[in-house]
Amino acid sequence: MELLQKDSILEFNPDTIQSLRKQYGLDTPGRIEEAVSLLHDWIYKQPHFMKKYFERDYLERTIIICKGSVERAKVKIERLCTFRTLYPHLFVTGDVKNFKSLTDLNGAFLPKLTEDHYRVYIFRNQAKLLENGFHEFYRYFFKQCEYLQAHDYCNGVVVCLDYKDAAIVETVKALNVVDLRQTLEVMKEGYGMRIKGLHFLSESKAIDIILSIFKQVFSAKLFERIVVHKDIDTLYDFLPKEILPEEYGGKEKSLSELHQKYLNILSSKDFTDYINEMNKAKTDESLRQGDNDYCLGVTGTFRKLNVD
Repeated sequence: MELLQKDSILEFNPDTIQSLRKQYGLDTPGRIEEAVSLLHDWIYKQPHFMKKYFERDYLERTIIICKGSVERAKVKIERLCTFRTLYPHLFVTGDVKNFKSLTDLNGAFLPKLTEDHYRVYIFRNQAKLLENGFHEFYRYFFKQCEYLQAHDYCNGVVVCLDYKDAAIVETVKALNVVDLRQTLEVMKEGYGMRIKGLHFLSESKAIDIILSIFKQVFSAKLFERIVVHKDIDTLYDFLPKEILPEEYGGKEKSLSELHQKYLNILSSKDFTDYINEMNKAKTDESLRQGDNDYCLGVTGTFRKLNVD
């Protein structure tokens, strides 16, 4: 992949591909091709993988989000395949337009990257009742993650959680620690998303209750990256104002428009066919060789192309 293809929603900085390859020591001639080939060949050697073929662009994006490490990319693919086997309820193929809760729960990866090539995700909770919890939103979010894995080229993510209009008490009742832990696990370990920062938008003191729930799930390192903003102006100290949606003072389309655009893309026949194919990427645990605990590492021939 020498050029980033024009995407229907995601945009890139002019130097994104060159900058990230250089950052991870993959900018010398033939280096990225070598890394992709190593990952490709390793996948074919795994007897417990139920899907063997992945596009080379997909593998390159996997290596980039894993900081240029082929070994980390192996672990990421191993874990995502394992998660699809362990948590099939999170990887549904249904039409997200039928998810009723998405009327009040909006979420979108923003089109423009930050200068250092991070992708911003904004989640807005405007629900007054959450009878079905966040289950539909988690499934919608993982479809967005699949879209990013297939189309994006970035350094990681910055997450903004907008609770300004949320019913905090209803949100607390709907938050399940087990579900939240699984979601974070799949996001970080399966999709390899490196979270640079986590920003809460809320004027309510009750946000501390939500933070106490998140503290049960987050590592100490990640929890330290949380910033609570009572005013939108302080968010601009962390993110460029111009890349944010218009209701957050930026120049981008509204979050509602972006959310609807994702709903349309993720419900399209092309993407549905893609998801159906990717959901075949599971594991047959009866064929796994060596250590049977995916958390302890993966089998195969490892070669690191850079020091993390």
